[in-house]
Amino acid sequence: MTKIIAFAEQREGKFKKSAFETTQAARNVADNLGAELVTLVVGNNVQGIASELGNYGATKVIVVQDARLQLYSTTAYSKIVAEIAKREQATIVFLPASQMGKDLASRVAVKLDAGIAADCTALKVENGTIVATRPIYAGKAFIDVTVSSQVKLFTLRPNVFTATASSGLATVETATVELSDGDFKTKATGVKIAEGRPDLTEASIIVSGGRGMKAPEHFKMIEQLADVLGGAVGASRAVVDAGWRPHDEQVGQTGKTVSPSLYIACGISGAIQHLAGMSSSKCIVAINKDKDAPIFQIADYGIVGDVFEVLPKLNDACTAALGK
Repeated sequence: MTKIIAFAEQREGKFKKSAFETTQAARNVADNLGAELVTLVVGNNVQGIASELGNYGATKVIVVQDARLQLYSTTAYSKIVAEIAKREQATIVFLPASQMGKDLASRVAVKLDAGIAADCTALKVENGTIVATRPIYAGKAFIDVTVSSQVKLFTLRPNVFTATASSGLATVETATVELSDGDFKTKATGVKIAEGRPDLTEASIIVSGGRGMKAPEHFKMIEQLADVLGGAVGASRAVVDAGWRPHDEQVGQTGKTVSPSLYIACGISGAIQHLAGMSSSKCIVAINKDKDAPIFQIADYGIVGDVFEVLPKLNDACTAALGK
């Protein structure tokens, strides 16, 4: 029987939203293929949270835990994922296309001699073969691909696949992978976690600003609207390069790829590099005084006007509508 491994990402003992999305997507594929699904959790003291994956389609969860795995290590984690895949004789591996998943995917693929379909936005099974949809040409087009290698690896774009909780039970097993000091060639000594707003790649609402905001202090308007909507703050590369906003807020080809339910672009012209990181958003609202700005070509709703006049009014309207 075909076996599928789904990697469930966790941080600080809590599952990322992408862990549930990856598990449920793998469950759907497994059902269509008549395959067995095994979900893998790696970390320190994570056995207690493993059963939660049963609510998203996991039936068997393997936990590998070690005190040294408290913080992410690319060499150690990739060794574990590859080793468990070999032990289970899995021929299909799913990972999230998150920062961790992207880092892991190439290393795991080399260890398993697997081909990769990266940043998938849709999956279907045709005649017993997985067909993945993924962006090409910096997000300007999408292509359906299959992987021809014996072991196949897929990374799934966060916030695209559904993760609907239901009642389900999963058996939890612990496994040991022998790790040496050489498996921790690079060590993280600490993690600084942003507080107050959701993670950019998992946020359902993002309010993003570009050079049209004119100065870093004007991003207070972006922050205010994001807080009213319960969303995250994003920025264009030009803004980050200018030092106005931190790099972890950058959306685009050289930043983060996001797929929120609502993306509000404020003072962003819409260079192709930026569009590559947010064009799969479910609803795009653009605010720009230039009616010919490229962002309007993909926007669902466009407001041609001065962002400094529109944003305060939009903030007031949202505050009143939400009763805040």
